[in-house]
Amino acid sequence: MNEQSEVATDDGSTLYIIIISCIATIGGFLFGFDSGVINGTVDGLRGAFDSDSVGTGFNVASMLLGCAVGAYFAGRLADRFGRRSIMRVAAICFIVSAWGSGAAGASLEFVIYRVLGGLAVGAASVLAPAYISEVAPARYRGSLATVQQIAIISGLFVAFISNYLLAGFAGSSTEEFWLGFEAWRWMFWVEMLPATIFLIALLLIPESPRYLVLHRERDKALEVLTRLGGAAAAARKVDEIDASLAADHHNPRLKDLIDPRTNRIRRLVWVGIGLATLQQLVGINVVFYYGAVLWQSVGFTESDALLINVISGGLSIAAVTVTVLLIDKIGRKPILLIGSIGMAVSLATVVVAFINATTGSDGSLTLEGIFGPLALVAANVYVIFFNFSWGPVMWVMLGEMFPNQIRGTGLAVSGLAQWGSNFAITMTFPIMLASIGLAGAYGFYTLCAILSIVFVIRMVHETRGIELEDMLG
Repeated sequence: MNEQSEVATDDGSTLYIIIISCIATIGGFLFGFDSGVINGTVDGLRGAFDSDSVGTGFNVASMLLGCAVGAYFAGRLADRFGRRSIMRVAAICFIVSAWGSGAAGASLEFVIYRVLGGLAVGAASVLAPAYISEVAPARYRGSLATVQQIAIISGLFVAFISNYLLAGFAGSSTEEFWLGFEAWRWMFWVEMLPATIFLIALLLIPESPRYLVLHRERDKALEVLTRLGGAAAAARKVDEIDASLAADHHNPRLKDLIDPRTNRIRRLVWVGIGLATLQQLVGINVVFYYGAVLWQSVGFTESDALLINVISGGLSIAAVTVTVLLIDKIGRKPILLIGSIGMAVSLATVVVAFINATTGSDGSLTLEGIFGPLALVAANVYVIFFNFSWGPVMWVMLGEMFPNQIRGTGLAVSGLAQWGSNFAITMTFPIMLASIGLAGAYGFYTLCAILSIVFVIRMVHETRGIELEDMLG
């Protein structure tokens, strides 16, 4: 199918598409905020709940259990009840989780609220890019879907700034800030404001036209597509969507992921799982979740470590902005490859720096001479390469690479793999830190970055400019 077959958009409808896409990406902002806020609360959690390294690791990683479940079921529930409806449920979960996480008086209570937040994060992580890919024309679908990663990084950035300011005003994250509550509790409560905005804004966006066609609501789909691109183009697009679904049944099933010709799981599903898993195995969320702990472990103060997180967040936003400008021009695969190479080199440099760290009598590490600046620069270069490539492009590809018939179930399985890997990496980092040290942990992430180079070259195919109705399973 060529470019003439996609919905033609005028300036008014283009602006409308951008607005509703940005509303969907508020879920990405909350995804980032909820993921990043934990970074500044680790000391508070450890003190409040009197937890050891394994217990602290589980408190931090507990949200990811909910993320895995949320990502798995959100895609399938969205096929049944609609993308917009499930995003509204996620918004409510964000609000309740933010309040409960800050109010928790015991570890189990905290974990329950964090898992609830994880359900929301998992749902938002797969539904926002899917929704955007289903309302945006192919010619700038990648750029709009990449805004999701800008929203995620912006959420992380705001969480880092919020944590830094709250800890600064209170004296530290464990000191009382306002109304007799510690600063780390307020770090969670700040999230209630954007979560409420998300819930209200979701009342203003339409349902995905592809979902409406899937459920035989052709008139509603035609109405939405007319608003997106005009009456004539909308009628043609409805027919194209319907034809892509008519070739098979209309009710999405998990067994659709099996290729009927070979009776094996479709190759495309393995590509989705590989993209989702490798994005986590390179260790990026160790930086997001444990950044403050990591930098304090090599001699930086809590205030300096939190400030480093703010700098990393700003660099991440700049990197993703470059991706927005390039992804629909040079494609997804070249960006992934550049990112993989950059991550492998920068991570290897971090390993060299940590190998040369000195250990004090209390077991603390110190980076002396050139190795402190080397680790700091290399770690931020790594963050830049990740957020230029695998950070945004993985979500873009998952949102668009699956054909209409298996998009919900494909996203479910890939999302489960992504968040399951995230949980494993996050849960094991404190254990790796205590056993094989920072150099050993980052050595593992370096090997995974090298593996990602091979994966991109051998397994990933370009999706730039291809209509969703033309994606092959």
